[in-house]
Amino acid sequence: MDLDLSPEQLAFRADVRRFIDERLPAAVRERLRQGHLPGREETIAWQRALAERGWAAPHWPKEYGGAELGQVERLILLDELQRAPAPVPQVFNINMLGPVLLEFGTPAQRDFFLPRLARLDLWFCQGFSEPGAGSDLAALRTTAQRRGDVYVVNGQKTWTSMAHHADWMFALVRTSSEGRKQEGISFLLIDLKSPGITVRPIWSIDGSRHLNEVFLDNVEVPVGNLVGEENKGWNCARFLLANERSGIANVGLCRQRLEMARELATQRRHAGRRLIDDAALRHELALLDAEVRALEVTNQRFLLTASEQARLPAFASVLKLKGTELQQQLNTLIATLAGPLGLERAASHETATDWLVPRYFFSRATSIYGGSSEIQKEILARALLG
Repeated sequence: MDLDLSPEQLAFRADVRRFIDERLPAAVRERLRQGHLPGREETIAWQRALAERGWAAPHWPKEYGGAELGQVERLILLDELQRAPAPVPQVFNINMLGPVLLEFGTPAQRDFFLPRLARLDLWFCQGFSEPGAGSDLAALRTTAQRRGDVYVVNGQKTWTSMAHHADWMFALVRTSSEGRKQEGISFLLIDLKSPGITVRPIWSIDGSRHLNEVFLDNVEVPVGNLVGEENKGWNCARFLLANERSGIANVGLCRQRLEMARELATQRRHAGRRLIDDAALRHELALLDAEVRALEVTNQRFLLTASEQARLPAFASVLKLKGTELQQQLNTLIATLAGPLGLERAASHETATDWLVPRYFFSRATSIYGGSSEIQKEILARALLG
């Protein structure tokens, strides 16, 4: 990192590293290093360990389970978690819904949900995308009709990450068809145990279940679960997506994957020579190192005051666009370095290389979710043109 850290900030980095070394199971750390994704119970256990320190939701107010860390400390914490690697706090709870509730929620909603989000007592998924309404999110057609003290919701959500693990879903629904398509949308919190909800798997190219379809058939949602104003949910969505896009850059993860590529290049041999001894490969690694450094500096530039962040809303798209494309480059290189061994799939998925190529397949989605690269370029073009 290029920040001039104060002695207190350096001490905080050391404290985070010590905490990870003491509390993160070695087996979990190694599985993540090899490219596996953390399981549900691993994620919950680790987030509750972080919550004891207030680090599960480091930017939240202390009264709701946060630590009120400064921007630099938050960057240090996330960087160390990703570089360890360790499971990061569940993104839908912490980086998406939590800030929305702090900004738009009622006192009752904040009091009930935020402590449970921090400890992962409730696991939320995101009900935004629909068939025909992915990057063009405002085209969504799931409806919510108010009948007395409930909304009756009908429709379908798709590409719903981790819905099979989730207890609740925050969703965008159409409560009015009048005006522009961005109008008439509301933001609801939906208990997935409600009658009328069906969750079906979508098996992805890496052979795993991350994604789901969620069908809602006359699902009754209490009016008290409306976040913000009725028909003003697009404001919540825009606020949430800015947080999502900046987080998807995964700067520390890029650094960790680059280190993994160097390790493979040092271990692997071809015709009796280490792969790292090839000048062309060393050149490629050097270029990727420069790209990761540039991403780190760009991420640091996002550590501006709240007013400046509001003045530069497209900055999150810069991080999202470059960060996800760099993740793809790194995972492509790792899959190449793994060679034929990376194509083997052990039944237990516990060998040293059996997840490297599937992780490459999984990384192809990073330039799609959270708004495709094409959408980010459009946002940036509009910002540049004023």
